[in-house]
Amino acid sequence: MTTNDLTIPTSTRISTRALLTGGIVAGPLYVAVWLGQAFTREGFDITRHPASLLANGGPGWIQTLNFVVSGVLSIGAAVGLRRTLTGRGSTWGPRLLVAYGVGLLLAAIFKADPSAGFPVGTPADYAEISSRGLGHFVAGGIGFSGLIAACLVLAVHFRSVGRRALSRFSAVTGILFFGAFAGLSAGAGSRPTIIAFDVAVTLAWIWLTVVCTDQRRHNH
Repeated sequence: MTTNDLTIPTSTRISTRALLTGGIVAGPLYVAVWLGQAFTREGFDITRHPASLLANGGPGWIQTLNFVVSGVLSIGAAVGLRRTLTGRGSTWGPRLLVAYGVGLLLAAIFKADPSAGFPVGTPADYAEISSRGLGHFVAGGIGFSGLIAACLVLAVHFRSVGRRALSRFSAVTGILFFGAFAGLSAGAGSRPTIIAFDVAVTLAWIWLTVVCTDQRRHNH
């Protein structure tokens, strides 16, 4: 029996497990839906176009829904982690993860502007930024900053409780994501920066899955 068994009612423990399970599936679901569209949508090139562009065009509702579902699951995961983590960083880590989820929800509301020839019919050099597109940039800033900070805060947390491997994984994820996000912002959509960012997004979802799996295993 763990400390949480003594302090958390059974009904709450069940809901916490469900929230952590949502955090486990959020990443694989997001990546599967993203890649499913990336390789089937006409004119989309995964080495040139960020996932957010998929929200444009007729089937754009699929990526919009993907943002909503993954955002809700991420916020739920943050609530689950807040209930199970104790000690240094256990408050701010989940709070910052909530910011990531909020960023995803805002990305669903403020779609990215068409660009780089997608959707089909968009000029290859089209670079106009609408108020909606500006909102999408703000959403990304909120969400990705929250994610990076959450990784680094939880790295400190896991180190403080002797979970060095998980601490290193959290720190590496946060640092690499920061580098990829900065590169994307400075690289004006070049192929290397798009590819690096795609890899970083996938790594971040893997991180969330690993952390939620760990907490669900140790708090049952």
